Amino acid sequence: MPAAPLPPDEAERLALLREYQILDTPPEQAFDDIVRLASLVCGTPIALVSLVDETRQWFKAAIGIAATSTPREDAFCAHAILDVRPLVVPDASADTRFQDNPLVTGDPHIRFYAGAPLVTPQGGRLGTLCVIDSSPGELTAEQTHALEALSRLVVEHLEFRRIAGALADALERSRTLSGLLPICSYCKRIRDDKNYWREVEAYVRSHAPVQFSHGICPTCFSEHFPDVEYPKGP
Repeated sequence: MPAAPLPPDEAERLALLREYQILDTPPEQAFDDIVRLASLVCGTPIALVSLVDETRQWFKAAIGIAATSTPREDAFCAHAILDVRPLVVPDASADTRFQDNPLVTGDPHIRFYAGAPLVTPQGGRLGTLCVIDSSPGELTAEQTHALEALSRLVVEHLEFRRIAGALADALERSRTLSGLLPICSYCKRIRDDKNYWREVEAYVRSHAPVQFSHGICPTCFSEHFPDVEYPKGP
């Protein structure tokens, strides 16, 4: 059985997948609902939200199958992420790419497979929304379009999770900065949670996405450069 080649952007794809912080998370109703809809629309007993990492495909949501992951070398989805278009395999037992696959020769005895890649706004293909049957089959044009639409909905939920996580982190940093900060009255260093004294810039940069630019206020300018006129401007 030939293994799927790696996508040309594999390193970037894996980095993007990690950014979503979705792997090995508990089930969520939104994704469970989508696989149920995919199974119903496509008329298949199995439907999965499958995410492909370095060594496996992991199922964020699944219906009709008890497994939570399979090795990447066996994954139909590892082939599906090579393109942005759905991969449809009418009869895996007659397809040279899959006929010796353990998932074809053994449980769940895959014959029909259709997978719509999960394409992020950045163009990364994280995995698929796929439907599977133990009998050969096809999808109508309407079913294919519906599967693609549902795959886009999966990506939207992934984006919602990512953005919500980023907002929660930003809120936590904001709360940290808005609290009482122990600051040295002489050198103005700030004591952090590990009891180390750090420069103000280093402390703030570690708690908020900011960059510093330095200048001299009028009071300090007059004290240190009494013979020079303070520059005018914004």
